[in-house]
Amino acid sequence: MSARWFLALGAISACTSVVFSAAFAHLPVFAGGVPTAVQTALSQQQFHSLGLLFTGLGLRVCGASRWLQAAGGLMLLGLLLFSFNLYARHVLGWDALRALVPWGGTAWILAWLVLAMGLAQRSGKINQQA
Repeated sequence: MSARWFLALGAISACTSVVFSAAFAHLPVFAGGVPTAVQTALSQQQFHSLGLLFTGLGLRVCGASRWLQAAGGLMLLGLLLFSFNLYARHVLGWDALRALVPWGGTAWILAWLVLAMGLAQRSGKINQQA
């Protein structure tokens, strides 16, 4: 995926996190309050939306890199397996993929490590050229 895609998906993810925050505050299913798991999913979505934007910017500055592309892919996977999985469970009552939530967190941990590797590798090449 290109920098443009990660930048766009990061912005869309940030936008949907705000929409979800507002919607969850008013949904009848959460009349007694938004569960901690959903609040965690929202904050993690917001944080990793910034990670997607950062990945896109890294690709723009450092150029094409499998490490950076993998980091963005892992961030997207984490959003699906963690945040969107928790939303589906608490809003729709869909619990079929509950066991995958920890894998979403694992994807995010790996995403940040892979991003660090990609940025370190690419910034070294940029410094050598300067």
